[in-house]
Amino acid sequence: MNRSVAVVTGAAGDIGRAIAARLVESHDTVVLLDIDAEALRGAAESTGAPDRMVPAVCDVTSEEGLADAASRAARLGRVKTLVNNAGAARAVSLHDTDGEIWRKDSALNLEAPFLCFRAFEDALKESGGSVVNIASVNGLAVYGHPAYSAAKAGLIHLTKLIAVEYGKFGIRANAVAPGTVRTRAWEARAAANPQVFEEAKRWYPLRRIVDPDDVANAVFFLASEQAAAITGVCLAVDCGLTAGQAELAGTFSQSPHY
Repeated sequence: MNRSVAVVTGAAGDIGRAIAARLVESHDTVVLLDIDAEALRGAAESTGAPDRMVPAVCDVTSEEGLADAASRAARLGRVKTLVNNAGAARAVSLHDTDGEIWRKDSALNLEAPFLCFRAFEDALKESGGSVVNIASVNGLAVYGHPAYSAAKAGLIHLTKLIAVEYGKFGIRANAVAPGTVRTRAWEARAAANPQVFEEAKRWYPLRRIVDPDDVANAVFFLASEQAAAITGVCLAVDCGLTAGQAELAGTFSQSPHY
């Protein structure tokens, strides 16, 4: 069966939906994995190609659930792309982090992508496929949410581990590290402070925050043949946040040009 399949975890969220909608342009079928059945149905319908979207309820922290998802995907065609997008952040500081939070954030943001890769490993070997892990700028520097951030840093290194060990099978592995993305995950913070996005913009050289489509475009590129020689990299999609801050540069340099 030559039909190409992409698998996206956390597909019911805003970023997952955007990624699925973009990947359907280059794949025959996109399998949407998420633990929320109702949200999954909505995601499949919202992508613009519901007939080519296959929603599958799956707990990505469960090896058994992932094995079932891999079997289902294999029946649909050749898995060419795996996007580990599922993730969540809990405590905002180390002081607020306890052992349970640390373990849960590690399980979802680091262990789950590892388990997911292992579940789809054989299929990716057969297709010489691509893995794209959705990390975060939090894995590159300190922006709060320490347990989540440590897991995302580990995910970036896991990406390199896959790239180096599995490159001989033609498998490419890359990561995307988004900055602040305007999604429903920010609703609580936006409710507490309606100006949170406006306040955040000052730290971004492009003076805007990231849109889910920005992340989806980066995933689409890294999964495509245009990126055939790119593996083991972490691509920041952050409107320049990790490059530096103009306000800080202006303070240090005392130049009016920042």
